[in-house]
Amino acid sequence: MSKKYEESGVSLEAGYKSVELIKKHVARTKNLGMMSAIGGFGGAFDLSSYNFKNPVLISGTDGVGTKLKLAFELDIHNTIGIDVVAMCVNDILAQGAQPLFFLDYLAVGKNYPEQVEQIVEGVAEGCVQAGCAIVGGETAEMAGFYDDGEYDIAGFSVGAAEKEDLLSPENTKAGQVVIGLPSTGVHSNGFSLVRKIIRDNNISLDEKFGDSTIGKTLLTPTKIYVKEVLKVLKEVKVAGIAHITGGGFHENLPRCLKEGLGMKINKDSYEVPEIFKYLQEKGNIDEAEMYNIFNMGVGMALVVNKEDVEKTLSLLDDAFVLGEVVNESGIEII
Repeated sequence: MSKKYEESGVSLEAGYKSVELIKKHVARTKNLGMMSAIGGFGGAFDLSSYNFKNPVLISGTDGVGTKLKLAFELDIHNTIGIDVVAMCVNDILAQGAQPLFFLDYLAVGKNYPEQVEQIVEGVAEGCVQAGCAIVGGETAEMAGFYDDGEYDIAGFSVGAAEKEDLLSPENTKAGQVVIGLPSTGVHSNGFSLVRKIIRDNNISLDEKFGDSTIGKTLLTPTKIYVKEVLKVLKEVKVAGIAHITGGGFHENLPRCLKEGLGMKINKDSYEVPEIFKYLQEKGNIDEAEMYNIFNMGVGMALVVNKEDVEKTLSLLDDAFVLGEVVNESGIEII
């Protein structure tokens, strides 16, 4: 035990305890390629166990952003880890790749082992949902940099696909159909605006909202689409996938399209979740701007040929025809 380090605000003993507490959660994520145990200097993964012939590695990294502030205020920490996994693996999935392993970086003001365990419990749950292994991570205690009880978390994930199966915008063409996959709410983007709306309207996070509260509704973790979309990729020739994150429809949907193409989106093809209607009203936000900020109830979109629409819908949970690809660039919402 280092007394001098302890006096500076860093507890080595708390760090050791955190590692012990998270081991059982990490063990839940074991998959075919997982080789290393927590505590080493690097994470090892055996790619050969997946029998790829011409593998291409796809990586993704992201954080959770200011949604963390809600977790601090509500003192709920076991869902935010799902968010950080989702933001990484859904991006990898949008390239047509299968997520294989994940690492997290957690920086805390003070190491409270039970809080760290809750956070990593969420990371492990996200990895279980995505079918990827936690092969390593880092917890840094940064006294004086983060406030006591606050933290930041970021993730990094690697996936793989056969070279010939990688998705490319060049595969898209006018006349193809856009399939929407429902979100679980606001996911992990737009929370600087969400928090401003809450402040400006003096909204209590404990305010009742449906069967829950505003705070818990906003904290609902980002949906992980990996397992259901991988099932589609095995049976349908998908032309493109877009993960709807920051920038909403207008920034993310064009990322899966060939230059010069656009989409015509039918906003009446699904029911926009009530939380978005609530935020729009309380924030006095124009509808067009809402689609340029939030996912508006659509967390992911797949582009498929017309003849594959029914099969695609049958393989997905609660999916719907969102629109079509058109010969004019831009996203038109009608």
